[in-house]
Amino acid sequence: MGTVAYDEIETPKKHSGKILGGAATYIGLSSALFSSQASIISVVGGDFEPSFLELLKSKGLNIDSIEIISKGKTFYWKGKYHKDWNKRDTLSTQLNVLADFNPVVKKEDTYSEIIVLGNLHPAVQNSVLSQMRSKTKSVILDTMNFWMDNSLQELLKVIKQVNIIIINDEEAIQLSGKDTLFAAATEILKMGPEHVVIKKGEHGAMLFSEKEFFTTPAYPVNKVEDPTGAGDSFAGGFAGFLSQSKDLDFETLKLAVVHGTVLASFCVEGFGTSKMEKLNKETVEKRFKEFKKYTRY
Repeated sequence: MGTVAYDEIETPKKHSGKILGGAATYIGLSSALFSSQASIISVVGGDFEPSFLELLKSKGLNIDSIEIISKGKTFYWKGKYHKDWNKRDTLSTQLNVLADFNPVVKKEDTYSEIIVLGNLHPAVQNSVLSQMRSKTKSVILDTMNFWMDNSLQELLKVIKQVNIIIINDEEAIQLSGKDTLFAAATEILKMGPEHVVIKKGEHGAMLFSEKEFFTTPAYPVNKVEDPTGAGDSFAGGFAGFLSQSKDLDFETLKLAVVHGTVLASFCVEGFGTSKMEKLNKETVEKRFKEFKKYTRY
């Protein structure tokens, strides 16, 4: 569950114009590279390009739960990156149909084994959880500092119900109130999740449980074109790998983190979703094997 949207991206070298974007789009495209049966829950306006929906469908994603508000406009985000890719300015955010989004989970999807709650208002994330009927294997949450600033109590209710939370290093520090990532993870685990994944951008990712810890570097990318969607691609790769795994033990989660890292590395090599649209399983597996070789000693 998350946004299917229009993005407009500026970098020091390129301006995209209006292109396909949204958290659920990146999560879906990444998870589709694994043996998953994924449905996207989202909303778009009547202005949304039908070919984009066909693209998602062609990847094996179920788009029946993408609501189309014929008289509405699709969520739109415009951002500008600097030479330091970690610095980004939001130039425009237009909620449009997202402002009144009330997700309805279709009956067949209420039995999903894995749920990924993309970055949206905690009340919307909670609404999805309240509709689930089955005892899911894993509920994965993504959130951001905006909700920590403006909807903390609602966010804490969601965090209490999830198995895994995926956030970046700055968000982990803010949410926990601690000053190191190890202390932050320990504090967040007390809030309810069984596992915490902390993304560190070009410096990799960390996985924490109450008794175990794992860390991986990022895959070495020669040229970054656009970091938009990298975190969501990580979450999609992470969830996609879990969807084809029988056990969700710590060893499996470690491999999920590495696969998420590999998917994020592909995402940043293209503008918007361009790289993710053309990716195939064989290419992903080849990079995974390379990454394994780079990090083994």
